[in-house]
Amino acid sequence: MEEPLLLGGTSVGSRLLLGTGGMTTLERLEQALAASGTEVATVAVRRVDPTMSGSIMDVLERLEISVLPNTAGCMTAREAIVCAQLAREAFGTTWIKLEVIGDERTLLPDPGETLAAARALTAEGFDVFAYTSDDLVQALRLEEAGCAAVMPLGAPIGSGLGIRNPHQLALIAERLSVPVICDAGVGTASDACLAMELGCDGVLVASAVNRAINPVQMATAISLGVQAGHLAARAGRIATRLWAEASSAAIGRPDLTAI
Repeated sequence: MEEPLLLGGTSVGSRLLLGTGGMTTLERLEQALAASGTEVATVAVRRVDPTMSGSIMDVLERLEISVLPNTAGCMTAREAIVCAQLAREAFGTTWIKLEVIGDERTLLPDPGETLAAARALTAEGFDVFAYTSDDLVQALRLEEAGCAAVMPLGAPIGSGLGIRNPHQLALIAERLSVPVICDAGVGTASDACLAMELGCDGVLVASAVNRAINPVQMATAISLGVQAGHLAARAGRIATRLWAEASSAAIGRPDLTAI
């Protein structure tokens, strides 16, 4: 990458963030994390004991990867706030990935509870990375609440459906001044590439890697997809047209020179 990404006051070189949930073994997780080149990984506050030997935290420490605790499983703003406070004490970080789920089947975020929690946590000095729907108005409200990053979904968590509404994601990326991280729905490298081409500043992936048949290969592929999409977005694509336009001029064609 030609320039680093600034997340919560910290500069990171990789624009790929990885989730740690769902991997079958710590060994495979470590291999996938290393292959991805990520510098930030999420951990569920409720599932990880940072004091336990031989845990995910040992893997992240060996690889020098920053931990982004998340409030996975919380259904109300109050639950998420308490979870974030516990994470700050346990992990020694002000970073928190805010997730407040509104529906257990789709795992879609609760807009009102998410916004309430974001306002409370930013007031307490947290660097809030807010998981949200692909709703531009909600994204703008979260930015106004002081979130360090806004993380709109590409599709429901763990679905692997890819970017279901590219237009909405592009609108959010264009309008917000804080980093926009595509979170949830990525199934393969091309999905991550598209998210970056649409203007996202980064991509967070969990299931696409951790549940892949070959997690290490998929981590490598998605990392390359993120890089390719970022470079393409900065390069400036050609305008789309309804009709063909030849890339070479007609001058010099044999049938024309004979006239």
